Amino acid sequence: MPLSIPTRKAAAKSSVSRRPEPPTWVVVALACAGQFLVVLDVSVVNVALPSMRADLELSAPGLQWVVNAYTIAFAGFMLLGGRAGDLYGRKRMFLVGLALFTLASLAGGLAQAEWQLLAARAVQGLGAAVLAPSTLTILTSAVPEGAARARAIATWTAVGGGGGAAGGLVGGLLVDGLNWRWVLLINVPVGAVVLAGATLWLVESRVGGERRLDLPGAVLVTSGLAILAYGIVQTEAEGWASAGTLVPLSGGAALIGLFLLVQARTKAPLMPLKLFRLRSVSSANVAMFLCGSAMFCMWFFMTLYAQNVLGYTPLEAGLALVPSSLAVMLGSKAAPRLMPVVGVRNVAVIGALVAAAGFGWQSTMGADGSYVVTIMFPGVLMMLGAGLSATPLAALATSGAGPEDAGLVSGLINTSRTMGGSLGLSVMATIAAARTAGGTSAEALTEGYALVFRTGGVVLLVGAVLMLVWLPWAPPGGSGGSVPRRLRVRGGWSRRSPRP
Repeated sequence: MPLSIPTRKAAAKSSVSRRPEPPTWVVVALACAGQFLVVLDVSVVNVALPSMRADLELSAPGLQWVVNAYTIAFAGFMLLGGRAGDLYGRKRMFLVGLALFTLASLAGGLAQAEWQLLAARAVQGLGAAVLAPSTLTILTSAVPEGAARARAIATWTAVGGGGGAAGGLVGGLLVDGLNWRWVLLINVPVGAVVLAGATLWLVESRVGGERRLDLPGAVLVTSGLAILAYGIVQTEAEGWASAGTLVPLSGGAALIGLFLLVQARTKAPLMPLKLFRLRSVSSANVAMFLCGSAMFCMWFFMTLYAQNVLGYTPLEAGLALVPSSLAVMLGSKAAPRLMPVVGVRNVAVIGALVAAAGFGWQSTMGADGSYVVTIMFPGVLMMLGAGLSATPLAALATSGAGPEDAGLVSGLINTSRTMGGSLGLSVMATIAAARTAGGTSAEALTEGYALVFRTGGVVLLVGAVLMLVWLPWAPPGGSGGSVPRRLRVRGGWSRRSPRP
């Protein structure tokens, strides 16, 4: 069952290195390590913000921009990073992105002033945007189509989900045990090890030929996404009706519209619009956007509920979400076993429904809730569903296009998830604030958080219906339906039997 763009033959054609290929597990491990770092850094700084503010005397806007500088650069440069990998080499962009990310982490950890920290976080986001698309493209290029690739994508998804989930725990441990600087400095030794391993073992590949980067398109889409992301994060401070929000939102949307117009007319577009004619690419990206808008909020509001209502410390809040972290990994690893049996689309739908059930359960939380009933069980359901849905959506989103667009579609699915998460968090924060109406009591906060989870559950139900109607049954060329038992061998395909 093909689950992504490059076939083994296409991958061989695109290789520009004569070095022998490394063991597949090494490639998967390096790609997943890179993905873990960039996703971890979205959330790991959250618990360190109070310590950063006290040490560097950060202003209130500066504190917000410690998170936003990373997110905006990450979302804004993702498509550019994906296309650069296609044209100039996936290994090269992996190394460039990881080096930028690691050096910026060092600079941020050593920052002595607000502007230094914010600049370092923006460069971190740029490095992450170059690195993240390459992780998925390198993985799908190295692993043959079929069950092996499904398992590899599941591992990549699980590690990404685990990185986001582990942020609170890792941040709490580092802040309590050392100080806030280590939430950034920890990336330096890890990044150096991954950088050395990638230099030694990854094999270069690209399919750009004589093509050049579409600079007008790159400028338009990068600035459009960055300004749009800026407008999204401004909603938390300015509200949706203020000029400070509407101007960047309108400007970003206009630039993206101009980008699409340019792409329709240029001979060598940064993002060929024909990709969106592929049902697998368009439908999976929309579904990932919707799922991301709900799922990303879960960690944020669960942490707030644990600390602001139940009185947990940052470390206790991180530990409380460990079962949820394990659940997203379990769901991601279970998905490829289910996909050949019940269909890729159906696994994604089931995941969304399981997550919606968890969101519904969480919306019944009370100000005096117990850990098991109001955090652990609903959290496990939410993240189990997230893992089940993310793997088939990533598989579908990276299928059907040619190998020359592998990095681009990888960047596109990452962009959909990131932009969905940013928009979803801003909308949900507005919903919670409107319900609490300025109240700070445990009861008022709980009502706001509960409404957020009810809204997230509705979004997921809408997403499930959309997936059922729009997602293809399986990636192009593959089978997503029931697989005869005689054709399945330990979760893979029999070499002697044709694929159905």
